[in-house]
Amino acid sequence: MAAARAAKERIRLESTAPECPPTMPELRRRIVITDFDFGEVTHTIELYRTGRIDCYRATADGKPWHERIGWAKVLEGIRKSFLRVSAGQD
Repeated sequence: MAAARAAKERIRLESTAPECPPTMPELRRRIVITDFDFGEVTHTIELYRTGRIDCYRATADGKPWHERIGWAKVLEGIRKSFLRVSAGQD
């Protein structure tokens, strides 16, 4: 068993190092939403790099929104921020 572990360790040390992901830019995503339901209103959500690859520091219209938030919660927040409007008759 010791010989197998030693061989496995030797192979690991002789192989090339795995590729590390590149450093992410400070501003990772920008979402621009234009709503025409009650006049033209545009909102901008910017998602910035944090210490975790799957989380963002978010701002909405230049004001802090969340210190750390994931992509699914960003989408949930956008979805919940829109007013529900009945379809009405055309």
